[in-house]
Amino acid sequence: QVQLVESGGGLVRPGGSLRLSCAASGSIFGIYVMGWYRQAPGKQRELVATITSGGSTNYADSVKGRFTISRDNAKRTMYLEMNSLLPEDTGVYYCNADIVTAGGRWNYWGQGTQVTLSS
Repeated sequence: QVQLVESGGGLVRPGGSLRLSCAASGSIFGIYVMGWYRQAPGKQRELVATITSGGSTNYADSVKGRFTISRDNAKRTMYLEMNSLLPEDTGVYYCNADIVTAGGRWNYWGQGTQVTLSS
């Protein structure tokens, strides 16, 4: 059974920083694109950033220059370094990944981790 588990969320003041982690576990043959998405209260889930297995990255315009996505393929873990946080960064952050198992290539979601900006 493949699982994606996020960690690192919490309550932070505007201008502060947080580092999110997403660890993949289970019978995994390979991991392709991984990404972070977020959902604010009353809004649709939106893309934050993605990273390929080769390290190519893509960011939403709203987080460019403030967030950095990275991954450690050996540890099957993805990270999101978030700096200069703004109130509008509040939301549940979800990890997503395309993972190859014995049964084929599937898309998985984590359970989410809450990030709350408050002064």
